[in-house]
Amino acid sequence: MDNVDFFKMSGSGNDFIIVDNRRGIIDGDNVSDLVRKICRRKMSVGADGFILVEESDNTDFQWRFFNADGSEAEMCGNGGRCAARFAYLKGIAGREMAFETMAGLIRAEIMDDRVKLEMGIPKNISLDHTLYIEGERHVVSFVNTGVPHVVEFVGDIDRCEVVELGRRVRHHEQYKPSGTNANFVSVNDRSNMVIRTYERGVEDETLACGTGAIASAVIAARKGMVSSPVSVKTRGGEVLAVHFKDLGERFKEVSLEGDARVIYEGRLWKDALN
Repeated sequence: MDNVDFFKMSGSGNDFIIVDNRRGIIDGDNVSDLVRKICRRKMSVGADGFILVEESDNTDFQWRFFNADGSEAEMCGNGGRCAARFAYLKGIAGREMAFETMAGLIRAEIMDDRVKLEMGIPKNISLDHTLYIEGERHVVSFVNTGVPHVVEFVGDIDRCEVVELGRRVRHHEQYKPSGTNANFVSVNDRSNMVIRTYERGVEDETLACGTGAIASAVIAARKGMVSSPVSVKTRGGEVLAVHFKDLGERFKEVSLEGDARVIYEGRLWKDALN
């Protein structure tokens, strides 16, 4: 691999390596090992995810999103905001844009260092089913917001064993073979909630998860606990705004608003892969 220019960006505490791949400098179909090595913290750049921005015949661009473990994911809300601002800064798209993902067409609007991302329609909503974990009963709900999410409401979110419990939910028999993300949520009032997320692919708690924030907000709305817009405080302290219209049988006009900050520009050397 030749030296490759990249942006390091952060969306509400999720950090990403983003590469302009419109000229095909990286083979996106054989990139898993490269992603794992580059996303290693302390040994390389380090990140929660890796994003390739590529040419599209139908929209401003298309993206390929990879988790830190090299697996490709359909969607990532915080990563999507960063990719949108990257495209704007690089002159690939204007302030309003559309781009292709494995989860479908995504629209975005740039507002300085904040981005509002129009997301897909949440699907496969299932409320209040029982999971037994190490003999303990947990009442959880499920929704796919581009990627699968389990949501559990907890009393004391600071004392929640997110990593241990999240890992068991992520690998639970009920969600095999692909697994799921796990969100633990506390609702303060009808407009505010706090979330902690164990992310599939990162295999750890992250400081934020955009699709998890949406999942938690729409599940809480379906249970009559909140109404749009919902401010979702992440583990990193940033607040994401989730907007939606609840039509009863389905949601529409779902969007995620939050920061998308450029941390630095850099150039990957071959040493980063050793």
